Amino acid sequence: MEITLISIFVLGYLAITLEHTLKIDKLIPALAMMAILWALISLNHLPVYEVDTLLKELKPSHVDEILLHHLGKTAEIIIFLLGAMTIVEIIDYFNGFATIKRFIKTKSKKGLLIIFSILAFILSAIIDNLTATIVLITILQKVIQKRDTRIWFAGLIIIAANAGGAWSPIGDVTTTMLWIGNKVTTLKLIQLLLIPSLICMIVPVALATTLSAFKGNIADEVDQPDPETHKYGAPMLYLGLAAIVFVPVFKTLTHLPPYVGMMLSLAIVATFAEYYSSAKINISAIDADHEADSSHSPVHSSLSKIELPSILFFLGILLAVAALESLGMLFEFADSLNTAIPNSDIVVMLLGIGSAVIDNVPLVAASMGMFSELTDHPLWHFIAFSAGTGGSILIIGSAAGVVAMGMEKIDFFWYLKKISWLAFAGFIAGSITFILMRDFIL
Repeated sequence: MEITLISIFVLGYLAITLEHTLKIDKLIPALAMMAILWALISLNHLPVYEVDTLLKELKPSHVDEILLHHLGKTAEIIIFLLGAMTIVEIIDYFNGFATIKRFIKTKSKKGLLIIFSILAFILSAIIDNLTATIVLITILQKVIQKRDTRIWFAGLIIIAANAGGAWSPIGDVTTTMLWIGNKVTTLKLIQLLLIPSLICMIVPVALATTLSAFKGNIADEVDQPDPETHKYGAPMLYLGLAAIVFVPVFKTLTHLPPYVGMMLSLAIVATFAEYYSSAKINISAIDADHEADSSHSPVHSSLSKIELPSILFFLGILLAVAALESLGMLFEFADSLNTAIPNSDIVVMLLGIGSAVIDNVPLVAASMGMFSELTDHPLWHFIAFSAGTGGSILIIGSAAGVVAMGMEKIDFFWYLKKISWLAFAGFIAGSITFILMRDFIL
């Protein structure tokens, strides 16, 4: 039966990896794989176990109890992501991200590269790397008209966004998983990963500035007109970003799960959004910014734009991995892996490189079931870094890369030839920095 279960998981995993080739959304194999695995466990009355993290052992459990346990852990991540996505969509409803474009004045390609890289690094740590990539490529399309020039910037934005997301508990879904799963804490995560992540961004950007693609300026290119701005755009941008940043603070103060703080932040942002959208009448005239949508709530509008396929994918893949974890298979695999490769650093770096080929969400979910180290063990921080930044090596290796690929129609092999070596150099430099900090500084 073990062979059957593993075969189903491998086939489902393969279907997820080949999503673009098969032209089947990855949520379909993820949900099917999850349902089939748990059905076989139940029908065959297979023994399931709960992990005792303190004793580092497996305790027998019942299938209903263990499934409810894993559903609760998965729901924490999903509700957290729903809240974060809604806040971002509310900011976008008021065209808040257009405010960022006003800070971009230079025409130098090197200057623009540095500005966009820094923005990607900072924004991805707050609103996650996927959203930061979408926002910055949208702005990039307003600043640079020539696509051949723009795709070079898009490639470096992917690297910077993934690097920025790795050191923040809300910056990348895999880091969020480790944070919500009590594998890492906010302060320790920042302490250990901020500098390696910064190095992971700086090295590729520094190397890129020597390339001919980033020499000269774009003064001869005609800018598109600035996007329309809403009078409440800037306040909503600052409020939304502050509300998301408040979540780790709330968790530290109250010791409650992160989704509770995210719901509070969403409630605050939604309150201001409702107030601003209804405050249309002033002394002299009626504000027509959203007159066409005056009968619609900005919160309802934002909720309708949330990417539910991604939410369902997380549900399917996390519960599928949980099925193998409950059977004890992941722990057996971890023991075999540690025996074959005693150096855990090599194992984690291979995991990072592997995340460039296959989705990093199931990889990290599997690693959480494979290893039983305590909270804030350096292993978890290295996994967060490797899974978050290793995906930049291939354009299909991260959500940021996939969305950039779609927005700019970037060719897989063009990225492999032009950008992958930069991402790999950053990954190796950041990994070495982490190991040196862990072993000799901290």
